[in-house]
Order: sequence, then structure tokens, then C-alpha cells
Amino acid sequence: MFGWSDMPKLLFSFLIVIPLVSVIHQLGHSLMAIILGGRVDFTIGQGRTIFRWKKIKIKSIYFLHSFCIYEKLKYDNRFTHACVYAGGTIANLASILLVYGLIMLGVLSKNLFSYQFVYFSIYYIVFSLLPFEYSETSLSDGRAIYDALRYGKITCNPD
Repeated sequence: MFGWSDMPKLLFSFLIVIPLVSVIHQLGHSLMAIILGGRVDFTIGQGRTIFRWKKIKIKSIYFLHSFCIYEKLKYDNRFTHACVYAGGTIANLASILLVYGLIMLGVLSKNLFSYQFVYFSIYYIVFSLLPFEYSETSLSDGRAIYDALRYGKITCNPD
């Protein structure tokens, strides 16, 4: 049962762990686009901009959503766009393996952070790969990968 004693864990998850997992996911998309020669705009959160540096923006409601928009890949084909769409999932998977590796090496201990980080990273992987449309202009990563590979349809804003 959920009680008042669980509120610190909830706030920790909501304000720290989930935003971190989301940023890692979007960094994966961004890094893949940069590797493939694209230009990226990266935004953390929603609301008014409280910090801006080059193409990176941090918004006042940082924990709500993160996203990246990429354009002009040097290597521009179905496969490279599918790689950009898969970049978030790859980054989340890599971060899980990193956390597990650090635990096995004794650098990190099994604790609330590592448990929740892995849990929410798996959540992001599973739900980003389910192939569906959020709206007419927004697709899940799985749907974007499918559309790119099958039809050559490109959307420049994963997630």
C-alpha cells in the first residue's frame, strides 16, 4: 500500500530519476544524429526557458519532457534516420549496462537510485519501441523506425 512514508521516494523518482532517464534517452537521439552529421536542437523540459547555451535549452518545468529536433544528416537515408530514432533506446540500454557494471565492480551499491534508474530506463525502452502514433505529428520511436525502414518516411523529431 502507498502511504505518506513513500512520498520522499515518489518525489525522488519524479524530480530526479525520471528526468535523468528522459535526458539520457534524448541525448541518445542527439548523439546519434550528431554522429551521422546532423545538427541538433536539444530541449529539457517545458515552460519558459531558464537557461540557454548554443542549441541547448533548459525550461522551468525540467521534469516534464525532453526532446531533440535534428536536421540535415550528412548520411541521409532510411537506415540512418532509423538509427537516430533508435538512439534513445540504445542510450537507455547502455546506461542500464553501465549501472549494472558499476554495481558489479563495487563502485555503486544496490540502492533506491540504481533500482529506480534501471526500472524507469526499462520502462522508457519498452514504451518508446511500441509502434504507435501519439498524434498526427508525433510518433513513438518504434513507429518512426518502422516508417523509416518500410516506407522511407522521415520525421525529424523523435519522441
